[in-house]
Amino acid sequence: MAEKRDFDEFLEKFHRHHEVMVEELHKVIIGQDAVIDQILAAIFTGGHCLLVGVPGLAKTLVVSTIAKLLDVQFRRIQFTPDLMPSDITGTNVLEETESGRREFRFVEGPVFTNVLLADEINRTPPKTQAALLQAMQEREVTVGQTTYKLPEPFFVIATQNPIEQEGTYPLPEAQLDRFMFNVKVDYPTLDEEERILEATTTGERAEVRKVLSARSILYLQKQISQIVASPLIIKYVTRLVRATRPADGGAPDFVKKLVDWGAGPRAGQYLIAGAKAVAAMDGRPNVTLQDVRKVAIPVLRHRVSTNFQAQAEGMASEDIIQKLVNEVPEPNIPKYEK
Repeated sequence: MAEKRDFDEFLEKFHRHHEVMVEELHKVIIGQDAVIDQILAAIFTGGHCLLVGVPGLAKTLVVSTIAKLLDVQFRRIQFTPDLMPSDITGTNVLEETESGRREFRFVEGPVFTNVLLADEINRTPPKTQAALLQAMQEREVTVGQTTYKLPEPFFVIATQNPIEQEGTYPLPEAQLDRFMFNVKVDYPTLDEEERILEATTTGERAEVRKVLSARSILYLQKQISQIVASPLIIKYVTRLVRATRPADGGAPDFVKKLVDWGAGPRAGQYLIAGAKAVAAMDGRPNVTLQDVRKVAIPVLRHRVSTNFQAQAEGMASEDIIQKLVNEVPEPNIPKYEK
């Protein structure tokens, strides 16, 4: 009973912390509530984010402001066609010691940080993009014959421009799958755009205060993982993920017609983790089906590969996911009988 009371107190404090964080962010960022919540949900569950949007929508500003909000180390890499893997991971340099001996010393690259902003990640070739694969999955980097652990917590938040395709290298599926959320950054509303212009043309800059330390983030991640996802949630998530696969017997006809490849088991893990973060930010100890549906599109958007038929019908992956969310039924729970 005491444990439940302690956990309820934690959720109440976390809910207040979340409100404070959003309030601080809105000193600098106007609108983009869904984007902010999705990035925070990824941070609270140890996931990575891919922000996709046209230039000028404050993608980089959102990430740098969140990094200021957290008392953690932040580094930014501008991805360019001539960027090399060692520019990200670091390299061994030959040094001469005082005794006259020569030996190699490892010089850490910018990946050794807590929050890494990979700006315009699709502008660098696959060889350099692949330098992040081990870091994103295992939280470590191998250079030569030595493996180095990355600091904790560690998040990659990447940005990508969807309209300019000349001189870009689309991310391979293996790397896309390592991102918990594919976050669509859209244009602001009329009212938001007026407020943006008013706030950014006066020459004044709002400052945000630090809210969470690296230690606090690790504690929050551990506590949020304790939020309950009932057998009903597990069954629903399993059905939803399997319904995206055209070869699965339970997939709807429109999926078999419009989809080439569906989501893998990692999608289910991220759906549950994201739903737990949504419940925690709302101050609730249990995950609901609505929490899962709220994170379904950002989790599945980059994991469902549509075919030419879908393009001909004007159906994007998120349209198919939304249709699945509407059509996949809730699992039946057997009623208790005396």
